[in-house]
Amino acid sequence: MSATWYECKIKYRKIDESGAQKMTTEPYLVDAISYTEAESRINEEMSAYISDEFKITNIKVANFAEIHPFENSDRWFKSKVSLIAYDEESGKERKSNIYLLIQANDVKEAFDNTNVAMKNTMGDYTIPAIAESPIMDVFPYFSGEEEDLGKIERFNAIKNSVPEVEEKVVEEVNEVTEELVAEETQEETDEAIESEETPFIEEEETEFVPVAFDEEE
Repeated sequence: MSATWYECKIKYRKIDESGAQKMTTEPYLVDAISYTEAESRINEEMSAYISDEFKITNIKVANFAEIHPFENSDRWFKSKVSLIAYDEESGKERKSNIYLLIQANDVKEAFDNTNVAMKNTMGDYTIPAIAESPIMDVFPYFSGEEEDLGKIERFNAIKNSVPEVEEKVVEEVNEVTEELVAEETQEETDEAIESEETPFIEEEETEFVPVAFDEEE
């Protein structure tokens, strides 16, 4: 897999939440060996997502040293990592900066995921800055070899995994909805019972029959 990532900006007509169409420009990353291949690859990738016409407005080399997808995450963050080295002769500390694109759900999680990505680093490092990236999606290079196929499938599976929080929220919403429906049904039943008029029962009049008593002789 190539280590060169290209940021490609795509302009197209997008439907917003209100249903209205408007022109928007979004950045995407592709892994390629040249500008020409990056243009070809982004055209191919975006054709699968955008049925309408779109335009590539800019292509440039991205300054990401590594891309790290993480499961159950749906946002991308740019992490600045300062690698620390010590000059044995002068005894002074030297720093060199690299940038990682980390998938996470928030800044704190991005910080934790950056540490996970750097766990095999031999030297010391610090993470002086993390910011959410406007990158919408990442498309790694696929050479067509079987070994690469497994890597791509794993990469995409991690990248596209749904956050567990969202799944839990959906389950909780469904449970609450079912409870509310059950309560409303019971209330309607109770109201119907209370509103039923008790039928009027006409009491039969008792007929009094006079009884004659014989007078004593």
